[in-house]
Amino acid sequence: MSGNLGYSDNPVLSDSGYHVHDGERPQPRVITPGVTGTPTTAGQAPSDAFVLFDGADISGWIGRDGEAAQWTVEDGYIQVKPGTGDIETAAKFGKCQLHLEFASPVEVKGNGQGRGNSGVFLMGQYEIQVLDCHENPTYPDGTTGGIYGQYPPLVNACRKPGEWQTYDIIWTPPVFDGDNLVSPAYVTVLLNGIVLHYHQPLQGPTQHRNLAEYKPHPSVGPLKLQDHGDLVRFRNIWYRPIGTYDTP
Repeated sequence: MSGNLGYSDNPVLSDSGYHVHDGERPQPRVITPGVTGTPTTAGQAPSDAFVLFDGADISGWIGRDGEAAQWTVEDGYIQVKPGTGDIETAAKFGKCQLHLEFASPVEVKGNGQGRGNSGVFLMGQYEIQVLDCHENPTYPDGTTGGIYGQYPPLVNACRKPGEWQTYDIIWTPPVFDGDNLVSPAYVTVLLNGIVLHYHQPLQGPTQHRNLAEYKPHPSVGPLKLQDHGDLVRFRNIWYRPIGTYDTP
């Protein structure tokens, strides 16, 4: 076989069974990349993404006590409706790439944790903090992009109040064997294209003013967005399951 098409006489890779530079190895699946958002327009999801919020429809979201989500939808975004409670997706997923865009209120009210507070809960229980931390210090593990109550972000990459910001999150759920933890959850978080956490192991599901600890739970779960009483907006929410190599 020619070099351009691969080789069938090279050593065999121990983890895949294919030769080095094997031309018979499955070709990577072709997808169409998404479009990056701007300060005024939402981005677009890649062609193989599962869209959780498209700017208009929240029928796939559940609110308090299993009722339909009551948050406000307008101008391509969904906004917290204070007092109606958290919302979460009917869809459940595990290892994935998650994307969403958010904006804190233009009108600045409060300080510290009382300013533009919300949260992104992976599998409904592991929180990446949403807060207006532009010139607004608070306890570090509660800063925007923090793994709440566990790890501060490596940097503060927040934009000004009211400006749209982007989370890109790579999520690996924990693995249990019965009651035993085999592997913790891991997360990589980028805010506005800046790495805040890189393959960081979590201590367990999020707690407030207490230590996290793991208890067995299902391998999939919903995405939950928090009603913390502030008018935080979200748009362009999608995820892509992370598969395995050599899967067509």
